[in-house]
Amino acid sequence: MEAGQVKPRVSRAERARATRRRIVAAAAAQFVAHGYGPTRLDQVAEQAGVAVQTVYFHFGNKRTLLKEALDVAAVGDDDPVPLLDRPWVQEIRQETDPARIIALWLATGRVILDRIAPLMRVVRGATGTDPEVAAQWDANQAQTRLAHGLLAELLAGRGALKPGLTVELARDIAFVHGNAETYLQFTDVCRWTADEWQERTAAVLTAALVAPSG
Repeated sequence: MEAGQVKPRVSRAERARATRRRIVAAAAAQFVAHGYGPTRLDQVAEQAGVAVQTVYFHFGNKRTLLKEALDVAAVGDDDPVPLLDRPWVQEIRQETDPARIIALWLATGRVILDRIAPLMRVVRGATGTDPEVAAQWDANQAQTRLAHGLLAELLAGRGALKPGLTVELARDIAFVHGNAETYLQFTDVCRWTADEWQERTAAVLTAALVAPSG
């Protein structure tokens, strides 16, 4: 800042939002480093540079903080815009080629999964011992299944679904192939790269969902 310039005033809301961002980032780092159970909110507070009471004030408990960390990782920011209202969805809505719709969907899905994979490993690993984490996993799966309904609807709207496929069945096929659990199996267990997952899943879904042309 040059001499004589007045430093812009930061509003209370902006300061609160910046504090929430630091807390969420610190929580995500702690969850990935230590797991859900061992992570303590005082550790999160220390890394975020705030009092532990501030963490409780903004989020109330560790489960809410985990959900917020997953939500931010999914969309890539803390803007109050739902995932399916993002610009990438509008681009897909405007596409007419069914194979291209699937390719665009998985290109963005891969970016989202890359961001959330570290946290989803934490959640998956704790589902058998922590009911709160199991509930979060189930909620994430339900949200992802719902989101894949949009893909199925877009294909159906272009008359592209294979004969005999309902929107609901197409949604479930897309969900099973494109959700975080399957992604982790392919990348962690089968050692696929993210590029390989994206390319191969696009091929599988196009073959499974799209009616042959001509």
